[in-house]
Amino acid sequence: MSEAFSGISKINYEGPTSKNPLAFKHYNATEVIDGKTMEDHLRFSVAYWHTFRNGGADQFGSATRLMPWDDGTESVANAINRARVAFEFFEKLGVKYYCFHDRDVAPEGATLAESNANLDAVVKVLKEEQERTGVKLLWGTACLFANPRFMHGAATSCNADVFAFGGAQVAKAMEVTNELGGEGYVFWGGREGYKTLLNTDMGRELDHLAKFLHMAVDYKKQIGFEGQFYIEPKPKEPTKHQYDSDAAACYAFLQKYGLADDLKLNIEANHATLPGHTFAHELEFSAANGLLGSIDANRGDLLLGWDTDQFPTDLYDCVYAMLTVLNMGGFTTGGLNFDSHVARESFEPVDLFYAHIGGMDAFARGLKIASAIKNDGILSDFIAKRYSSWDSGIGADIEAGKVGLKELSTYMLDKGEATPNDSGRVEMLENMINDYI
Repeated sequence: MSEAFSGISKINYEGPTSKNPLAFKHYNATEVIDGKTMEDHLRFSVAYWHTFRNGGADQFGSATRLMPWDDGTESVANAINRARVAFEFFEKLGVKYYCFHDRDVAPEGATLAESNANLDAVVKVLKEEQERTGVKLLWGTACLFANPRFMHGAATSCNADVFAFGGAQVAKAMEVTNELGGEGYVFWGGREGYKTLLNTDMGRELDHLAKFLHMAVDYKKQIGFEGQFYIEPKPKEPTKHQYDSDAAACYAFLQKYGLADDLKLNIEANHATLPGHTFAHELEFSAANGLLGSIDANRGDLLLGWDTDQFPTDLYDCVYAMLTVLNMGGFTTGGLNFDSHVARESFEPVDLFYAHIGGMDAFARGLKIASAIKNDGILSDFIAKRYSSWDSGIGADIEAGKVGLKELSTYMLDKGEATPNDSGRVEMLENMINDYI
């Protein structure tokens, strides 16, 4: 087939002084930082749905872009053509991973059997393209939120047949993810929640969601899938209240239902801000509890109360994210997936390159800055000193479980007063981070 992105060659690294908008200024895939290449540290992935299935529609207007390779139909032939275009894009951009929902890559049919057949036809092409290019599947997932049958949820639906359909769809999505060598599988509960408690049995729905995930864990073993399972937290939109509202809620759910050993979290920047947290908070909580598996790299607009999925350009977010990733020892099965779409006004094919280049450069800079901060020890040394009272004496005894409230009372009655005498140095630390950026 002819090139879909004719006139655009492979994107190369040209360095910070380059003025070429179709070149990397900071992302140098082969540059070694802390013993690993940038490519291995960052593990960039393209989100199939936003890059090749987002037409630019919003709540108040129809689509603004129909790409020249797309004939506008929901045919298998069009889906196959789109898949080949996608791999041309991956190759020219220089990424090694992509992610998809089942209904992104293949059209839904009139029956589950027809949908499965459509998916098989496109997966055959995806497999061919993966073998041709060396691009891999970072993770797959099932779209259990777009079809009207899922209006009340899938795993948490009030209708048992809908639960069964969702289970069957997930089983197929897991099978094709396994066939394609996917390194993970994500559960995103876009409609696993409620509009009003007036018609909702929350306890029963949570039990059903847990049963659904346990079934998936069992099926994973049955088909020999060795990839990592993830839950992706989000508090709302499209559902008013979603059960996987943030990292802490997901952790509590996984612990209660005995799933903590089977699933990690896929943290998205834009989803972190919707419940009133920061991206850094959600990442750090997840890492502290051994839950951080993968990242959806984007950003939101704090002036808007919904999921805008913009490309990441905030250097502070990128630095803090990469500090957490470096401190936990780096990615294993996960990576940085650009769950981002170009603006509605950016409707030409070349805009897809500009957007991804910007995001990749931002995280490359974030990696380099985070590495310098980590290696210089400016934060780790300060934090270690700040908590030094826990390294000996009464602090060490408390952490070791050697004392109780009786012993603490005796200790403080003898000491008389507790005097915090170390400043938090908030402004100094913020200034130091600015020096690195």
